[in-house]
Amino acid sequence: MTTLIERVGLAAFQKIDPEKAHGLSLRALRMGLAPLPGPITSPRLKTDLAGMSLLNPVGLAAGFDKNAEAVPQLMRAGFGFIEVGAATPRAQEGNLPPRLWRLPADRAAINRFGFNNQGMEPITERLAKRPQGIPVGLNLGANKDAADRAKDFATVLAHAGPHLDFATVNVSSPNTEKLRDLQGKAALSALLAGVIETRDSLARRIPVFLKIAPDLSAEELAEIAEVALESGIDGIIATNTTLSREGLTSPNPSDQGGLSGAPLFEKSTRVLAQLSQHTAGALPLIGVGGVGSAEQAYEKIRAGASAVQLYTAMVFAGLSLAADIARGLDALLERDGFASLSEATGTGRDKWL
Repeated sequence: MTTLIERVGLAAFQKIDPEKAHGLSLRALRMGLAPLPGPITSPRLKTDLAGMSLLNPVGLAAGFDKNAEAVPQLMRAGFGFIEVGAATPRAQEGNLPPRLWRLPADRAAINRFGFNNQGMEPITERLAKRPQGIPVGLNLGANKDAADRAKDFATVLAHAGPHLDFATVNVSSPNTEKLRDLQGKAALSALLAGVIETRDSLARRIPVFLKIAPDLSAEELAEIAEVALESGIDGIIATNTTLSREGLTSPNPSDQGGLSGAPLFEKSTRVLAQLSQHTAGALPLIGVGGVGSAEQAYEKIRAGASAVQLYTAMVFAGLSLAADIARGLDALLERDGFASLSEATGTGRDKWL
């Protein structure tokens, strides 16, 4: 439940530049000004995700804490797992501002950041110092000027891997030119082979997930599912932001960049359900895109997800949303007679096919 301090903070942040507001929200989090309810769990919410034990299936998506600056605080914010980054081998500024827009009427945002981050070395240093607790993963990225972008993913994993609980291969951001070309069958197979080889060389094996775009044809999605099943990765995150502007009621502030938030929910959930059908339970799926309530998280679970992630909805509802969704999801599972989350996974998939 949103606290008075959180409501006041959200109202203030809405009046200033979105990127500056995001930086201030991270600072407030580090200063202890945000709600930190601690672990939210129950026998129904506890679940396994690719060998990781989660207290609940509600995760933080990459992009909120790009540089792993508030990991200890986020670990106490009610999430079951968190993902930071994306991290690239070398620091980079990303695209020129303006590069983030709020769309309050649509509960949405458009960003074209372009993998702005401090680079893998300072990010890894912070991750190495984090406390024990819920699983923490890193979104792996590639420098926009890299001669071999596929190699960059393995480079970041080799450096940061010893301090991670999972890693995500992000070939689906629309904000780095030609990055999505790596989702093609041959390119993706080669990229994942290098990443898995690097993962297997680590002293401790960690799960590797693949994050895909929502703007894929049925044929492309089937190919990605085939590559994923053959590659040895441990799961798929569906989906990243969309290039589509379908469903917006707000004026479109930018033709460039990825749209996230409520308008993405149906598209990303449909992709999730199709992936669930293609993979037939052989790989766990993480549903992300437009999750802003317990009911929407439940829809993702029933469409085939083993866990969910959120980010944009917190811009409008605050950090306490994570705990609210976890508690609400527990109540929905109890209402429908499910003793565990896994019992509910995929039970409503056909609705989306």
